Amino acid sequence: MDKIDSIRKRYRRGESVASIARDLQVSRDTVYKYARMEDLSPKMPVKKEKRPSKMDRWAPYVDQWLEDDMRENRKQRHSAHRIWQRLTQELGADVAESTVRRYVHLAKQRMHEGAEQYLDLEWPAGEAQVDFGFADFVARGTRMQLPYFVMSFPYSNVGLMQVMPGQNSECVCQGMENIFEFVGGVPTAVMFDNATGAGRRIADTIRLATLFKAFSAHYGFEYRFCNPRAGHEKGSVENKVGALRRALLVPVPRVWSMDGYNSRLLERCMALSKGKEHWRKGEGEDVLFHEDAYAFLALPEHPFSCVTYRRAVADKKGKVRVDGRHWYSTSPEYAGQEMIVGLHAAKVTIADRDGTVVAEHDRAYGDAPTDTTDPASQLPLLCNKLRGWHESKVRANLPDGLRGYMDGLDRRGLGDAARALRDQCAESGWDGAVEAAEGSLERCGRIDRAAMSLAAKRQATGSISYDDAVDLAAYDRPLEARRHAHEGR
Repeated sequence: MDKIDSIRKRYRRGESVASIARDLQVSRDTVYKYARMEDLSPKMPVKKEKRPSKMDRWAPYVDQWLEDDMRENRKQRHSAHRIWQRLTQELGADVAESTVRRYVHLAKQRMHEGAEQYLDLEWPAGEAQVDFGFADFVARGTRMQLPYFVMSFPYSNVGLMQVMPGQNSECVCQGMENIFEFVGGVPTAVMFDNATGAGRRIADTIRLATLFKAFSAHYGFEYRFCNPRAGHEKGSVENKVGALRRALLVPVPRVWSMDGYNSRLLERCMALSKGKEHWRKGEGEDVLFHEDAYAFLALPEHPFSCVTYRRAVADKKGKVRVDGRHWYSTSPEYAGQEMIVGLHAAKVTIADRDGTVVAEHDRAYGDAPTDTTDPASQLPLLCNKLRGWHESKVRANLPDGLRGYMDGLDRRGLGDAARALRDQCAESGWDGAVEAAEGSLERCGRIDRAAMSLAAKRQATGSISYDDAVDLAAYDRPLEARRHAHEGR
């Protein structure tokens, strides 16, 4: 601007254009431009019209690929380099990689800006959000990862938690009922994640689990499901899942009775909010929770029974199969009869056709096959009560060689071997774990976890065979030389 001012002043004094251009080291056109300019007011910085680019022809293809990426795994999305490769190799585009990189960068920014616009949601008193988290527990001596159910009340920011064996509708309903009974009321509305066992939202259609339909009708609360991949719509419980895990599940909890642990857990959750100021409202969370409770619906006179009933025909040994790979025993006298199976969150009841309960078992979860008649069901308890080894069902069902080996171990060795069997059973079932233990004993002379795991994998995938015999003589020479050198020292 100083140079422009000099041009205009010297031009008004009558100096020649050539002398002004020479002294200020600018062109004559520049002198004429600013000397005759009528308005030097600041101009609004409006973007100029986009100049034609080689990318204009190929932009629709790139945009489509980037939009398709939004539905793919994050690790399998297009990089700018891969897009340039596809443009040049598949479409024959004559465009520089740097040009493609600039366009992809701007396109991703444009898409990101459109996806990251959130509403500032306001939650009234009495409403709740629910979700699941995962954490490690040592349950009766066995380390395992279990889901935990969290209900958050956004108005007060209070969060309550229950550890559950799964995420199915029985666990969702049981976790909610435990919390309803604890707080003495029912939230007016509950927001669910699409992944919970209550149901799911597909576009504008909500599909509910049969048990949850009856549960919500029994307690009378409204339910809503957030949009897929829209965790911010229930941000209160998303934050509470992590906060409760850090506050109450570190270090890894050791649990013997899950029911007792869950009842104490509710009190511990409420203690976290006692005297704690709400992050935005400036009042105590426990005080605000009284307003939540005032808005709750009243509990019905009778509690809800969180159970799903199925019919199953018992096999020749009187066992019924549930959830694909889990077998539950009754008695051989019920062989071939149709039984009524009651699936609860943590237990399974089996009744005859008249409704008389004839057996009750802990409910099994996971992909590994289980059978309540298998000794595997006794292994977790045996690991904590080793004095009962000689009379245990586990010992009686082991092969002679494995049983004799374990009989000869001291208490510590027996405990290590029993725990190794227990952990392998969780992955391979009883038969697979016994075979793996026999393979370990044959190869290593002891029950070794790593050897058992390797043997189990070999059983699952089959042994490796080679066309030609493997010659290991090449390894003997350096080993022999090392042995002689060691003897020389």
